[in-house]
Amino acid sequence: MPKITFMGAGSTVFARNVLGDCMCTPALRDSEIALYDIDAQRLKDSEVILNAINANINDSRASITAWLGEENRREALRGADFVVNAIQVGFYDPCTIIDFEIPKKYGLRQTIADTLGIGGIMRALRTIPVLEDFARDMEEVCPDAWFLNYTNPMAMLSGYLQRYTGVKTVGLCHSVQTCSRDLLTGLGMEDKLEGRREFIAGINHMGWLLEIYDKDGNDLYPEIRIRAAKKNASEKHSDMVRYEYIRRFGYYCTESSEHNAEYNPLFIKSRYPEMIERFNIPLDEYPRRCIRQIAGWEKERDDILKDGRVTHSRSNEYASYIMESITTGSIYKIGGNVLNTGLIDNLPSDACVEVPCLVDNMGIHPTHVGRLPVQLAGLNMTNINAQLMTIEAARTRKIESIYQAAMLEPHTAAELNIDDIVRLCDELIAAHGSYMAMYHR
Repeated sequence: MPKITFMGAGSTVFARNVLGDCMCTPALRDSEIALYDIDAQRLKDSEVILNAINANINDSRASITAWLGEENRREALRGADFVVNAIQVGFYDPCTIIDFEIPKKYGLRQTIADTLGIGGIMRALRTIPVLEDFARDMEEVCPDAWFLNYTNPMAMLSGYLQRYTGVKTVGLCHSVQTCSRDLLTGLGMEDKLEGRREFIAGINHMGWLLEIYDKDGNDLYPEIRIRAAKKNASEKHSDMVRYEYIRRFGYYCTESSEHNAEYNPLFIKSRYPEMIERFNIPLDEYPRRCIRQIAGWEKERDDILKDGRVTHSRSNEYASYIMESITTGSIYKIGGNVLNTGLIDNLPSDACVEVPCLVDNMGIHPTHVGRLPVQLAGLNMTNINAQLMTIEAARTRKIESIYQAAMLEPHTAAELNIDDIVRLCDELIAAHGSYMAMYHR
């Protein structure tokens, strides 16, 4: 049976979902599961809850062990077939707070700051050195394992590992699975959900719904464009940025409007503050979300630990389906984040792109997409420029490269002048302390 190692198992809700999925899968029910984290209490909570799920839905068939701290990391990884990554380096407090509060001093406002923006750059730069340590261990103790990365910024982290380590890596994000469902539901087209066909490609969080048909083969985009324009003109709602994408660029994209509001220079503009209200953009959304999630998790944990009544049904997260396909040879299609080895013709070969992939017992096989519509490739490139430069900064460890990444980041560059960008980077690097100590002039 496979061995599954979960890095960042203190992300208890996510560990519960992914590993609960594995316990719901016949081919994975007897797996050896290794939980790894650097937070003793969160690791213990996850171990208790996953043992309860194992007992309640799986007759305790999986074997579960917990491994705490860097000194035990290699043993947690040893012999693994699959390594699931869900770490957050620096946590909400202090690092996420720093990534929001210091840019505000310069007039730079963000919504999520985990994928792009100055916050996404900083998150990548403090996370990549940790993933390098993971990769070195994996190359020695589980060289054939697949690394299933769920941590953001997805394209930067996965792209670095794909280019500069020998670890077999795919980046996974649930925004692909929910993209067309959310669009059709939001537009009152639920009757088109069953049997629909779709084609999505681009980059993580800005993958494009290039084609969508109903079960009879009818193109749904003409009606989608009419309804999206009408809804944006007549009411406030939570998906106005992506509907504006449809109006201006012709297509819908995978990740939410609060994310995409900060991936370009078009919506969050201090010179035009009315845009925030017009497109219903939730500034500082991620800190609020973190506070709610922490409070919600503590209540959920207490309820679960009080009576042990915890169960699980298999979700649509890709991880268990990938493990099942590689283990059994069954074929499954995912949207995976992989190196662009000629998959999307008009994006760079060293970019990390999100494309349809087939999975079987030989691994993960990306499919050739061809050319994106020029305007979509152009939007992707504004993000890829910053992603590639951040990867370069992580590779060289040079602060000058960090400045250059921030200068190429579309929202940051649209709001700040070049001197303030440098000052902002310096202040963030200093505030993050030991997390950024490896970068030098």
